[in-house]
Amino acid sequence: MTKSTLPQAYRHPYELNPRFKKSVAYFSMEFAIDQALKIYSGGLGFLAGSHMRSAYELKQNVIGIGILWKYGYYDQTRKTDNAMDVQFREKIYSFLEDTGIQFSIDVHHKPVGVKAYYLNPRHFNTVPMFFLTTDIDGNDWLARSISFRLYDSITSAKIAQCMLLGLGGARLLDELGYEPEVYHLNEAHAVSAAFHLFQKSGTAEDVRKRLVFTTHTPEEAGNEKHDINQLQVMSFFGKVPLETVRAITGIEDNVFNHSLAALRLSHQANAVSKLHGEVSRHMWGSYRGIPEITHVTNAQNHRYWADAELDDARQKSDGKAVAARKKELKQALFKVVADQCGKLFDPNVLTIVWARRFAAYKRPDLLVQDAERFDRLMNQTDYPIQFIWAGKPYPSDEGATHIFNSLVYRSHLYKNMAVLTGYELALSKRLKDGTDLWLNTPIVTREASGTSGMTAAMNAGINFSTFDGWVCEFAEHGKNAFIVPMAPPGLASAERDDQDRHHFFTQLENDILPLYYDRPDDWNRLTLQSMNDVNGFFNSNRMATEYYEKVY
Repeated sequence: MTKSTLPQAYRHPYELNPRFKKSVAYFSMEFAIDQALKIYSGGLGFLAGSHMRSAYELKQNVIGIGILWKYGYYDQTRKTDNAMDVQFREKIYSFLEDTGIQFSIDVHHKPVGVKAYYLNPRHFNTVPMFFLTTDIDGNDWLARSISFRLYDSITSAKIAQCMLLGLGGARLLDELGYEPEVYHLNEAHAVSAAFHLFQKSGTAEDVRKRLVFTTHTPEEAGNEKHDINQLQVMSFFGKVPLETVRAITGIEDNVFNHSLAALRLSHQANAVSKLHGEVSRHMWGSYRGIPEITHVTNAQNHRYWADAELDDARQKSDGKAVAARKKELKQALFKVVADQCGKLFDPNVLTIVWARRFAAYKRPDLLVQDAERFDRLMNQTDYPIQFIWAGKPYPSDEGATHIFNSLVYRSHLYKNMAVLTGYELALSKRLKDGTDLWLNTPIVTREASGTSGMTAAMNAGINFSTFDGWVCEFAEHGKNAFIVPMAPPGLASAERDDQDRHHFFTQLENDILPLYYDRPDDWNRLTLQSMNDVNGFFNSNRMATEYYEKVY
């Protein structure tokens, strides 16, 4: 008999806040919870990890369900010439508890064994969390490999991973004897859970009452799609017949759009910033059967990300103390630079960081594409400057890896330019602590939210960005950030990039560098304003509260 409370061994270690008593199971392909648990790739995981921490702080009735990736995403290392290399290494976590729960799901109409591990909230201050693996005795190599690599590049493997999260996560709840009131799909990876719910209830309306969906993808073409017949052959829909799948999802052709199915089977959906909400409503507005798409702007967990001494100085409005602490944090970052790159950076020099997932639309190499102007900037001595890049491309994304390596090779020309590997939680925190200026260069409307600049701002880093994603709700140019003017719509991509690049260089040369060196008190005031503004709204405690108020 299912019930609305977790078994005693897995209950929340606190009395639930009456505001947040509705029970929620949060499904996500990745969670960035701690450097010691490498089951994430980038922004989606960073967001999910902060959500689980804030749900704990607010005493919410939320549990997390994910996958225990044997090799994680990948370890980013270097080849002999310092180019990026990809390494897959087995991860072993003694702090995860074997629940003893084991069951099977059908993949290709054959049973695959699934085992569940538990992350106790006391380890990392999260809500109770469960992680599924197929790497167990009794499974053949192909079945074991489902939970090997996050975002496997082989289509059939990725489909099986989505099934493990969705069908497997829903089955886990049955094994726990637990029926949460809300199934929250963080992206559409776990949409197969909807078909398990349909098998139990028998009506699409009952599924919709339980399901909510968060979309992170601002372009229709970027949403996951697969051949519906391949999904049927792989048992993606459980025991639900294909004609019934078509009837309840409204998908009539052979292209199964995971996000479209998730939208049609949810009673509420949300985008992850105000601008992304507008884009999403326009993108999906012509489809029938779509629920309301509101927005809950992404945020990050202040307690985890913010340096305590910096935050104490912020609360005292002590700009000089912020500046002094910042130099200490820069020195800690520069030890990593020295270790990896053999370069000694100066904490008194303005330091610019570009660090996030390497993807073409984020334009990591935008500035260096004008080699002559970049060279002048790096070699001028009136206002010295230091640049650091870091980030992980998808391991099979040859274009993004090429951009990463081109930056590595270019960095050999400059003692004040470094490219770091190993961009995971620990290095991300070190970079946010040590940056003066956080460079963000996405093509406008392509960044659904982006969150890296939030945690930079929490640690006295000034955002220097195009006007996209969360920045639109935060930035006041010259008061708490620096924003480049938007290029006119309709420009060819090369012209747009040229205009954006020109504005970045011009602001940097004419406004930012003189402000930092010639008017340090004004820089400190801007920094304090940025810190206060980001802590007011972009703490994930606000976000986790809004999910209850607007989505659940």
